[in-house]
Amino acid sequence: MEQDGGKHQNGWIHSCSQRSVEEHLQETTIGDGGTHLVEFSNAMRAVEKALRQVAASKGRAQDEAAEWKRKYEMERLRAASLEQEQQVLEQELEQCRSPPDPWTSDEPLELEKADTENGERSPVGSANGWFPLHVNSDCCKREGICSQQLLRSHSSSSGNISLLSEVQPVAEKASFRLVWGCAGKVSPRHKHDVVSFECGNISTASRSSKQITLVWDSPPQTVLIISKPNSPTCTALCKEMIRWLREEKGVGVYLEPPMKKEILAEDYFNCVKSCETEEEVLQLHTKVDLVITLGGDGTVLWAASMFKGPVPPVVSFSMGSLGFMTPFQSDRYKECLQTLIKGPVYITLRHRLHCQILRNPDKVKEGEDPCESEVHLVLNEVAIHRGMSSNLSNLECYCDGNFVTSVQGDGLILSTPSGSTAYSLAAGGSMVHPQVPGILFTPICPHSLSFRPLILPEYVTIRVQVPHESRGQAWVSFDGKDREQLSGGDALICRMAAWPVPAACEQESTTDFLRSVREGLHWNLRKRQLSDGPIST
Repeated sequence: MEQDGGKHQNGWIHSCSQRSVEEHLQETTIGDGGTHLVEFSNAMRAVEKALRQVAASKGRAQDEAAEWKRKYEMERLRAASLEQEQQVLEQELEQCRSPPDPWTSDEPLELEKADTENGERSPVGSANGWFPLHVNSDCCKREGICSQQLLRSHSSSSGNISLLSEVQPVAEKASFRLVWGCAGKVSPRHKHDVVSFECGNISTASRSSKQITLVWDSPPQTVLIISKPNSPTCTALCKEMIRWLREEKGVGVYLEPPMKKEILAEDYFNCVKSCETEEEVLQLHTKVDLVITLGGDGTVLWAASMFKGPVPPVVSFSMGSLGFMTPFQSDRYKECLQTLIKGPVYITLRHRLHCQILRNPDKVKEGEDPCESEVHLVLNEVAIHRGMSSNLSNLECYCDGNFVTSVQGDGLILSTPSGSTAYSLAAGGSMVHPQVPGILFTPICPHSLSFRPLILPEYVTIRVQVPHESRGQAWVSFDGKDREQLSGGDALICRMAAWPVPAACEQESTTDFLRSVREGLHWNLRKRQLSDGPIST
């Protein structure tokens, strides 16, 4: 009976539980249909988002594969170039290691004799003494190769050194040379006279505190005067200066066509020449011995932009606002020009940047040359910025083919030392002496607070490229003008130009630079702290 009661109780529980589950399922099916639709819709959106992420990842992977392929090709070409240069160096070193054998040569050996002073042993002819052996070898005459060879005499005490077969070489000093180059390529253009390596010892060469001096071999015969346009003061001074140069110094004068038309009202100035065509402007450096600017720094920038190659010495008279590059006062122009024409005069070599745009070089087929724009020579800076776009600039930067960083912000400034007191300074860059060789790498309002300005050596080549996935386009301007647009894939190649601007100094380079910083920027100018009176003891 107890067993039958237990079975009946268990069956009742099972039937109750089954009935409750069925009721629950029915309620769920009827009441929660809308909830299932919402969950299904959320699931579909999640799938769609995952598919978009997969597509984006695939696109990034393709772009990365293309970038790695391009880097591989660049590295392969670089390795081939390095291998070729290495072979040339090995051949030269092999020639240096195999000079003519002095023991088998028919030419007599040259032994130097020296007198014995202060009781010291004579280097030649004394018993068991040292003597140098000089061998006529073209290898030893190469620039930069230093060698030293000492032979010890094993002759008898009688001083007989006729038995050369007994002379054994000992402790030969290794030969070496210094090779100057850029990006793995040997280039004499980058050689500096700042290192001495005579006799195997490297030391810095002596430097002059006055830097560079210009000495005329013959007095200048022709000058080019560039005046600030639409300025009656500059025009009046230009006329007065032309009269003085022609009558007192017998110097011919060139003018720009607009300025020549402005002063042609007087018959006296009909003899003034000008360059009317672009070809004449390109050959202007062969006709002009000196360039005179009347205006501010903008006039100096314009004068420098006229010369796509060598630039004659530039004398800048201050008739503008700040005048970082205009050290001479216009009211003393006769005295200044008299001193400059007579010479010698200190000059500052203001380096320029060689800039060129490559249009989408990644899509150029193998064997074809990328589409290149005209060359811009920049005296101050080249600025790559977002223009009128509200999006951040996205720029990839490379130095000698090596990836440096991605710029996300308002843009990037590549500046010369002369331009360090211009746009770069306003963006947080450092002030640099104009004769310090280098390229300033200054971000404009970067998104990262750790993005600080850099100063790179002058021999590097910088490439700034707009990536294909960039949200917006970029704009580039050269010394504040000639603005051009950069689309996805376009690149800007920038390096130091071979033709600097030789600017005449009023005193000398460093003095003029520090004075312009103090007077032009009022650098560190403040009221002097008042004294609290004598300290009581």
